Amino acid sequence: MSMNFCVAYDKVMAKWPADREEISVRTAFGETVVNVCGPRDGTPLLLLPGGGGATSASWFANAAELARTHRVHAVDLIGEPGRSVRDTESPLRTVEDLTAWLDELVGALLHDMGADPAARIHLGGHSYGGWIALQYALHVPERVSRLFLLDPTKCFSGFRTVYLLRAGSMMLRRSPRRLRAFLEWETGGVPLDHDWLRLQEEAGTFPLVRPVTGPAPEPETLRALGLPVLVLLAGRSRAHDARRVAARAATLLPRAEVTVLPDVSHHALPHTDSAELNRRLTGFLAA
Repeated sequence: MSMNFCVAYDKVMAKWPADREEISVRTAFGETVVNVCGPRDGTPLLLLPGGGGATSASWFANAAELARTHRVHAVDLIGEPGRSVRDTESPLRTVEDLTAWLDELVGALLHDMGADPAARIHLGGHSYGGWIALQYALHVPERVSRLFLLDPTKCFSGFRTVYLLRAGSMMLRRSPRRLRAFLEWETGGVPLDHDWLRLQEEAGTFPLVRPVTGPAPEPETLRALGLPVLVLLAGRSRAHDARRVAARAATLLPRAEVTVLPDVSHHALPHTDSAELNRRLTGFLAA
């Protein structure tokens, strides 16, 4: 981890609430760094960032509002850029590994709160983090009370071909300039937080590690999910067709509230138009 990355990470983290603390949880797959804020007796809320170096810092525009009533835990994914450190002797390889890692992490965080180890949590994720969150809820539904997914990828539909081509070209010859150009293309040139963008550029200096992924869940598996689910989709997303994803999610999830946010792109979530996003998230989590 470079000094430049650490400086950029800390600069975005300075936008978090003053009571934020960084904790490290040892799991069978490595050290997981979690940024925590909010009342210790608040409902536990676990946040999973997107892939490609989004890190837990990406929740900087949401943490303060969510932490009013929740004990917020934002995770640096193992194997992704960030402060978590994967165990090279026991790497994450399968969806089952991901589920086991997250379940171990949830148990440790509940213990840290002094909560009932069998307590349920609220769970949310953006992009690839949404896919992980949905997989966990499907595998361990007894752990989750409410689930929200922000423009989740590969949960209900595949990527657009043009997005894969652009992303693939950028990853083959990664550089800060090319990463910035890709993000500016996907977000349509809207103003992005300068410090967040700098952190994305520094995350691009990490060695490439193939993320654990897989197909979208089977329709019958999704139909059996009895949890309340909020799906918020980026209407200007270039990653996938948001309206197609919305229609499929509404059809497959029995207790889903599905909304397309018209003026935001995939990579601009969750910090663009954060007031509206936070209003929707807090309303759903409090219901």
